[in-house]
Amino acid sequence: MGTRDKASNEAQDLKGKAKEATGKLTGDKDLEREGKSDQAKSAVKDVDEKVKDAATKVKDVIRGN
Repeated sequence: MGTRDKASNEAQDLKGKAKEATGKLTGDKDLEREGKSDQAKSAVKDVDEKVKDAATKVKDVIRGN
């Protein structure tokens, strides 16, 4: 996973956590759900990048790199 991808995913996760916390504090259920959604999207992207990294490693091993 590239550094930019990691940073972007981490930023989205932190943004989601902030939205969720703000929603909880203010009683804004929509904002809280939006924050949870942002965190879930970040997690999915993170898994996707890890799968790509693993596939690249497997390809490198098969090619003998």
